[in-house]
Amino acid sequence: MSADDALPIEPVLPALDAALARGHAVLTAPTGSGKTTRVPLALLDAPWLAGRTILMLEPRRPAARLAAARMAHLLGEAVGERVGHQVRFERRIGPRTRIQVLTEGILTRRLQSDPELDGCGLVIFDEFHERSLNADLGLALTLDATALRPDLRILVMSATLDARAVATLLGGAPVIHGQGRAHPVSLRHVELPPADAVDAVPGTIRDALRQHAGDLLVFLPGAGEIRRVTDQLADLREIALLPLHGSLPLAAQDKALRPLANGRRRVVLATDIAETSLTIEGISVVIDSGLTRKPRFQPARGLTRLVTEPISQAAAAQRAGRAGRLGPGICLRLWTSEQEQRRPAHRPAEILQADLAPMALELALWGISDPAQLAWLDPPPAAAWEQAVDLLRMLGALDPQGAITATGRRMAALPAHPRLAHMLTETPAQALPLAADLAALISERDPWLARRGEPRPVDLELRLQALAGGRRRATDARAAGFDAHRLAAIRRLSEQFQRLCSLPEGASNVPAPQTRPTGPDGTYGSDPPASPGALLALAYPERIACRRVDSTASTGAATARFLLASGAGAAMPAEDDLGREPWLVIADLEASGGDNRIRAALSLTEPEVRRLAAHRIEHRRVQYWDAERAAVSARDESRLGAIRLESRPAPIADEAAALALLLEAVARDLGGALDWTPAARQLQARVALARRLEPDGGWPDLSDAGLKATLGLWLGPWLVGRYRLADARALALADVLHQHLGWEAARRLEQLAPETFATPAGPRRRIDYGAGEQPVLAVPMQEMFGTGGTPAIFGGRQPLLLHLLSPAGRPLQVTGDLPGFWGGAYAEVRKEMRGRYPKHHWPEDPGGAQPVVGGLKRHARGPESAG
Repeated sequence: MSADDALPIEPVLPALDAALARGHAVLTAPTGSGKTTRVPLALLDAPWLAGRTILMLEPRRPAARLAAARMAHLLGEAVGERVGHQVRFERRIGPRTRIQVLTEGILTRRLQSDPELDGCGLVIFDEFHERSLNADLGLALTLDATALRPDLRILVMSATLDARAVATLLGGAPVIHGQGRAHPVSLRHVELPPADAVDAVPGTIRDALRQHAGDLLVFLPGAGEIRRVTDQLADLREIALLPLHGSLPLAAQDKALRPLANGRRRVVLATDIAETSLTIEGISVVIDSGLTRKPRFQPARGLTRLVTEPISQAAAAQRAGRAGRLGPGICLRLWTSEQEQRRPAHRPAEILQADLAPMALELALWGISDPAQLAWLDPPPAAAWEQAVDLLRMLGALDPQGAITATGRRMAALPAHPRLAHMLTETPAQALPLAADLAALISERDPWLARRGEPRPVDLELRLQALAGGRRRATDARAAGFDAHRLAAIRRLSEQFQRLCSLPEGASNVPAPQTRPTGPDGTYGSDPPASPGALLALAYPERIACRRVDSTASTGAATARFLLASGAGAAMPAEDDLGREPWLVIADLEASGGDNRIRAALSLTEPEVRRLAAHRIEHRRVQYWDAERAAVSARDESRLGAIRLESRPAPIADEAAALALLLEAVARDLGGALDWTPAARQLQARVALARRLEPDGGWPDLSDAGLKATLGLWLGPWLVGRYRLADARALALADVLHQHLGWEAARRLEQLAPETFATPAGPRRRIDYGAGEQPVLAVPMQEMFGTGGTPAIFGGRQPLLLHLLSPAGRPLQVTGDLPGFWGGAYAEVRKEMRGRYPKHHWPEDPGGAQPVVGGLKRHARGPESAG
């Protein structure tokens, strides 16, 4: 029995074999149990498999290559015999291969070309808890394929997984639970959380090297943090600092996975690529920052934003398990035990927060226009799905009913995002090398070498020049500011794109031997048929952007601002060379709180924009409110989405629309736009009183809110054919409101709530209805002599509030009870006023006295005239 025969997964293999003989199955087993390498080998000769092939999916290329190599080693064979693998740029599968280890996206390609997976008996989804978009899509399509192939088996494996949900998705499949190695891992949390976990990593590494033996595995969120920590540990010359992340060449990744031949201690600085599948030999200490960096797609903007966030509890368990693969270990966590309880149990599935355009195109090619037709653990979110379908329609990949078009089929044949596939399929043959370079450059990691303190240039043209220059001659890419390994990977992908685009329709997509795609000097030719920006616009038509006139106005001189055809704003540092260009097409746009951040773009000319987007440019007459003129204006415009290409004055043609704009302007400032004379306000207040006292009287609502709501009804007829706010202000508003009130209502209003009141002395005094809840009658006191009751309006239902005035016109008394005043406080008022105004009439009995106009004694009548 070999060492692998004693792996912890061994005891459950018979039960797993029996379960798969009946149907699908789910296998859970802790990290280090051996499920990745032992399960496929154990099932290879199962009778139910009947000599058919096993396809095993891995989420990452290094894991796929290492798993195949390990299984081949256990069989005493080379990779490509009974065990092979296929990843991007590499296919080691021969005629005898029974176990094929694939990255998840390759399964989708296989299914599209062979929906029945002819010759395959088992599909294994390893490390399914990572819930990548390709894994969820592959599982949904494989489940759909089992309707044609009932003998096809599915096995889902994971260390940390909601196994019951997956089992239900698989039709009630049995769940087999395996055991892990018994090597304990001591978990140690910090007592106080660091302000920045990444800043705390170098010190933690130094302490761990002093206190513990063995090699260290350190988890960091991204390649930038790995470089930062490496720089801070540059003095540790006796220690090998080895990075491990997805953008490294495969040889550099392999170097980080194995102990060094000279026995030198290693510190492996890794992203979450090292969480699963890979056994990094010699690791006894794990230092975990607790952070990961993931893309988050925002359907409303159609943009993706990279977010650094805390890992889930399941991911933390996976990371800690790296320390116990080969013996007892220690995991140092840079967060507190209390913080751990607040972390989510599992990472969210990528399908819930990813750009779904690639998946939507694959489903359309599969014949599915509604994802509800397939079985999912987590259905695609409706907003992201709709955004993806809208994009594919804009690119011509789907028809209005959501069915795939001939263009869409050509796009789906390419292993690229639909945007880039559209660029490649729509590019003229003579420009294909340039388009392929662009597609490869955008698909792969940026080859520009980041330098501390130096901004990363936005212009993709610099990268294209580096690619072309490397083909012409041997250059020192690093000295030129580029990563030579990334440039090589981009060139290989570009060549693959060109080969696939050159294949006859229906031909196999298996890459042929590499060929040089360019001229003998390695360039695109002296006169390319299209500029790089024009080609890129085929992929990002809604991201054509025009430099704003006020480019630096709102943020100072540090930012160059652009407006996209989609209507979004975007910005880049003003010192970037592209910041001075009038037109851009943006390939990488990162969502942010204000203007989105431009990360990669190319320049365009306006003639190119007009030619490329001719079918999308709208020519229309626009009527709008000109705030500067305070009037309706019209212009003939040419627009590319939100970008105005051309504008010239035009006559107003749509009277109804012009009236609506004028009324909207009035509504925005009802108090200032109209001439609110006292008469207009009085009428408004009188009607308000009538509505309060007679709510069922059919009185119109002349309040500001009511008038705003009915502007078109009462004001609109007066403004037909008028376009200026001054025209509205010139109207006699009181007359307009009277007209709106109507003749019969105006007559009743005058009877019930008259504008004036005839005093006992004869003069008519104006009633102030706008002074408050109770109408006010301001009247000289002498004109009210002889009045025994308080005056009232509205049939006696509404008393007036009297402001009884002195000869100087100042209120002597405010009262709503005139008889009470005559019999009470009047005596004191009389006493004071007789001394101050001796010539005026101040009778002892005001209720029985004659009213006096002017208030002087000579106008008084009767025995009390002497006052």
